[in-house]
Amino acid sequence: MDSSPLPHPPQAPLRQGPRPLPLHLLLAAASWSSSALAWPSLRGASQSALKAPTPALRDRLAALRQAALALPPGALEAALPSALAERASRFLDGVEAYRRHPYRRDLIDPPPVWQEGTTSLRDYGALSAEAAAGRPLLCVPSLVNRAYILDLMEGQSLLRRLATPQGQEGNGRPALRPFLVDWDAPGEAERRFTLTDYVCGRLEAALDRVLALTGQKPVLLGYCMGGLLALALALRRQADLSGLILMATPWDFHAGDEPGSARRQAEALARALPLQAPALDGLGELPVDMVQSLFTLLDPMTAVRKFQAFALMPPDSAKARAFVALEDWLNDGTALAAPVAREALGLWYGQNTPAQGQWRIAGRVVDPAALRLPTLALVPQGDRIVPPGSAKALAAAIPGCELRVPPVGHIGMVVSGRAKGEVWCPLVAWSQTAGV
Repeated sequence: MDSSPLPHPPQAPLRQGPRPLPLHLLLAAASWSSSALAWPSLRGASQSALKAPTPALRDRLAALRQAALALPPGALEAALPSALAERASRFLDGVEAYRRHPYRRDLIDPPPVWQEGTTSLRDYGALSAEAAAGRPLLCVPSLVNRAYILDLMEGQSLLRRLATPQGQEGNGRPALRPFLVDWDAPGEAERRFTLTDYVCGRLEAALDRVLALTGQKPVLLGYCMGGLLALALALRRQADLSGLILMATPWDFHAGDEPGSARRQAEALARALPLQAPALDGLGELPVDMVQSLFTLLDPMTAVRKFQAFALMPPDSAKARAFVALEDWLNDGTALAAPVAREALGLWYGQNTPAQGQWRIAGRVVDPAALRLPTLALVPQGDRIVPPGSAKALAAAIPGCELRVPPVGHIGMVVSGRAKGEVWCPLVAWSQTAGV
């Protein structure tokens, strides 16, 4: 009898995220170093000398100074190094726990029913007979993230929920038949694409395929950047659609002037465009890590807060698995074709062309006032990626648009526990009756 030891099962490779990891580490180190360096200045500053961009931050800074001054002499200086070391250690523990976590997405994507270049169309009606007979729903995600955010994991999949009959909840709603546009990363052809190419080429072809397969006018759903593409498609093909759903879709990129407003975010992203020129010219695309860096800089300490919290989660808990699933998706982004990057950063963010009535697809202005389809706008109340004022401006520009402001965040509207009641159920109900 062979007594040689059994081979160990192969280990999954360590994750490389959170991406871009060097930037997250650099920002964290800079923040903690500045805390140690800032205290002497804060201690010696007068109340009138305290500077902050808003009254709320000035009040918080003043309260921090008073609390610190109330400590015994030398107490803060003695405690600060160990406190910063503890925060750094917890952040790194969280990153290491994430990199080694055993969770891997195991949902099987429905096979494509249409494909052109790197773009494909997945039919979630293949999951059940009920879904195959349901009303079609054509879903358009953003170009800068993978489409499977709408099909993230078991129990947190908007598309699989829509493809399931809702009668078990007592509302008697039949299943829908979701179709998902899966952009994938740009290939050689797509690196030359403009937004017109995506709308008039790929999206119109995908819509034609849905019409041919189902014989019904679908409801069109767009999420984030995908909502802008869906709006442009809807204006071109109103006769072939029964309704439009816009989820967290920006429009007025310069709405508001307070910190965290659309204007502040837009100005920051637009200023970064000249710095990306070498990559855009040399590679024909804005690489994933550059895209991730731009959004990281809008809130530099997000990763630190997230991974410090993750370090305290039991690794086998449902909450930890959900965190890893979402973080895997965030780190699995795609590059952006160079012409699209220039349009989005330079024209949308820089010049606010949508709200100014200057954004054009195939030479025609994308004018929401010309839309005559039933439209539902879902604007997350806690959105930090698309400020609510930016998305509400689009709802206000569309005649008869129904506006809902669920108490969730940008990503939470499709994956959080509250999403089911606050977003998914209203979305199903509206989709079943739109245009009827």
